[in-house]
Amino acid sequence: MIKITIIGSGNVAQHLIEAFAKSDAVEIIQVFSRNPKQVIPNLDSSKITNDWNALAEADLYIISVSDDAITDVSSQLPFENRLVVHTSGSAPLAALNSKNRKGVFYPLQTFTKGKPIDFKTVPFCLETESENDYTVLEKAAVSISDNVKSIDSHQRKALHVAAVFVNNFTNYLYQLGNDICQENHVSFDILKPLILETAEKLLTLSPKDAQTGPAKRNDISTIAAHESFLSNENQSAIYKILTQSIQNHGKKL
Repeated sequence: MIKITIIGSGNVAQHLIEAFAKSDAVEIIQVFSRNPKQVIPNLDSSKITNDWNALAEADLYIISVSDDAITDVSSQLPFENRLVVHTSGSAPLAALNSKNRKGVFYPLQTFTKGKPIDFKTVPFCLETESENDYTVLEKAAVSISDNVKSIDSHQRKALHVAAVFVNNFTNYLYQLGNDICQENHVSFDILKPLILETAEKLLTLSPKDAQTGPAKRNDISTIAAHESFLSNENQSAIYKILTQSIQNHGKKL
């Protein structure tokens, strides 16, 4: 059984704690939290500490904090030559202090507080400096996920940028669509079947083959009508740049 210490008690950390608590292959022996009184589901409060020097020996230490804090947190660990990893999609392996063996344990998923996640489907992107450490990290990952990949820092950065496009930017476009609906007294719910169908198509088609709409058809009259309809400058600007990009097949505008 792999003994794990999680450093951090934020959104990602709490989701990982809940997932590991259901696994028979790992044991969470400790969680470091700046606020030891914080309620962490499925964890005995006696396992929570805010004292660096009280950290127990573990096979794996998972730092799950903001990207800006990774270097500082890893430098405060009061031991050497143990396996320490972070969960960031954009921070490099080098963000971790070199006094310990380094790795990355990145779950490629969006996490929302209070919303359960099926970790079996979550891709875990792993990176270590040695094969032995990779084996440990892989065992921890497969204990909660069926989708585990070896991904280096450059590839992980590319995935993180791509994820911003397909998740964060797409969700913002949903927000704009919702705003347009509200402004015109139409329920956003009417668009939800379209949203689901668009996502489901990507299970069998490439994004390029799934693309539809007036920009794809080069339907100039419809595009002009849409641009005329949009009085909000932000909505209009985004509509124009996305339309031009689709028309140019993603080439430089």
